[in-house]
Amino acid sequence: MELNLSKPICFFDLETTGIDVAKDRIVEISILKVYPNGNKESRTWLVNPEMPIPPESSAIHGIKDEKVANEPTFKELSKTVYNMIKDSDLAGFNSNRFDIPVLAEELLRAGIDFDMGNKVSVDVQTIFHKMEQRTLSAAYKFYCDQNLEDAHSAEADTNATYEILKAQLDRYEELENNMKSLSEFTTRKQTADFAGFIVYNKEGEEVFSFGKHKGKKVEDVMEEEPGYFGWILNADFPLYTKKVLTAVKLRKLNNKLN
Repeated sequence: MELNLSKPICFFDLETTGIDVAKDRIVEISILKVYPNGNKESRTWLVNPEMPIPPESSAIHGIKDEKVANEPTFKELSKTVYNMIKDSDLAGFNSNRFDIPVLAEELLRAGIDFDMGNKVSVDVQTIFHKMEQRTLSAAYKFYCDQNLEDAHSAEADTNATYEILKAQLDRYEELENNMKSLSEFTTRKQTADFAGFIVYNKEGEEVFSFGKHKGKKVEDVMEEEPGYFGWILNADFPLYTKKVLTAVKLRKLNNKLN
């Protein structure tokens, strides 16, 4: 089944130096952009992460320091990547918990004000886990009856993810073929930031999900303990989390002025 799209959607996959969203860097990125008329474009880049790639990460994706030593940095690629995805929804395999947060960090680090406010995201892994409980290679075999060659190559994983989503729509009649419904189905919990440090309560208000202020409204904490905001900005939290907190603070100030 072909995707029912109202705007382009970018399937993408990252290979990275590790799994720390705030600290690790991209070493390969592949994007498959699918347009509502069915046209597609695909780009894959190797990326110099400007830090050593740990051997345990190289063992997974096969990318070592020497392979990316002369490749562009993500900052050098950032405008090209952003221009490709800025008008699109996003999709991937485990993308809500890892790939989108890492991509957001890299874009913000490069000075690009990335925001998910005008996008939805579809995590194909979540559909798979809710329906079948498998891995990407098993998903590709299960849904597409093909073996996934070059697993942990960003391009192979990206194309496989796109094919899996189409096959999932064929298999599960209860899945609606539109990106908003698929995004809602693949969202595990409502978080204001990708890392889950800030969540929404039943009233749709931002609430801290960690630490001494767990369960408290962000606006209330800022009022009662202004220094807590400064501590988070100076601590080792993801840039997107800091961006969300800053937006809440600015909104609160604007409300006071108005």
